[in-house]
Amino acid sequence: MGVLAVIAKRLDALFGPGVMLLYPLYASMRAIESPSTLDDQQWLTYWIIYSFITLFELSFWKVLNWVPFWTYMKLVFCMWLVLPYFSGAAYIYENYVRKYVKISTGYVGSKYSQDQKKVLQMLSLDGRKSVQQFVDKHGWDALERAVKAAEKEVKKH
Repeated sequence: MGVLAVIAKRLDALFGPGVMLLYPLYASMRAIESPSTLDDQQWLTYWIIYSFITLFELSFWKVLNWVPFWTYMKLVFCMWLVLPYFSGAAYIYENYVRKYVKISTGYVGSKYSQDQKKVLQMLSLDGRKSVQQFVDKHGWDALERAVKAAEKEVKKH
């Protein structure tokens, strides 16, 4: 029973580095190499949140020493942020951070009119990239024709 008690007491020290550092590091490297930006969003958001947690811990370590289960709460929260089943970091980004992030009009590119920039900025990052690639290849008129055709198709059904 002594070994199990020691393991239970030091669970955060045994699993914490793997959950909070090793797996996110591995997943971040994979995200850099993948063509999708959705996993980039997950892992960039994770590292930002993890940095805030670390700054919080460094600033309030004296107080946190008195919180009995702080290390376990941190471990569970980081597991929620990291595990693909939950993708908590992406959830936080989508539901809380994205509202406050304003993408400047210059990001879309100067070759688009103000109205076109507004349309592109309403899309997700992946959607915007796809639309920009389509417009670069076929022109803005082709996009407008595709949208009108889709609207007609929707009205039929």
